Amino acid sequence: MSKVEVFEPALCCATGVCGEDVDQQLVTFSADLDFVSSRGGDISRYNLASEPRAFAENDTVRAFLHVAGSVGLPLVLVDGVTVMTGRYPDRSQLAAWAGIDTPDGKIPLDIEDTTAAGGGCCSSDSSGATSCC
Repeated sequence: MSKVEVFEPALCCATGVCGEDVDQQLVTFSADLDFVSSRGGDISRYNLASEPRAFAENDTVRAFLHVAGSVGLPLVLVDGVTVMTGRYPDRSQLAAWAGIDTPDGKIPLDIEDTTAAGGGCCSSDSSGATSCC
């Protein structure tokens, strides 16, 4: 199992689900966290307003805040590696990262190949000659 850590911007309370005008995105995220945790997922959630020490003690988070500031939050780390910034993950992403729905325990990164077939750094001209950088 992997450790998932979510570093959130300053919220009015630990979950942000408080007050009169509740953000539905935070309600959904809180439910998704509970779902994954209830199935054994190792997930920690840190609020900048109430847990600034967690932000200050983590080198990755501290470096992120230095570059992006708190406007770049939330920041999601899996085993210390940044996997998402600027938005909250959905339930399936959390479950996959926590390793609760993958039989081999590996973390899917959802990276797509954007190079053309046979492309990449190499190319061919009209005569068939190939050049690579």
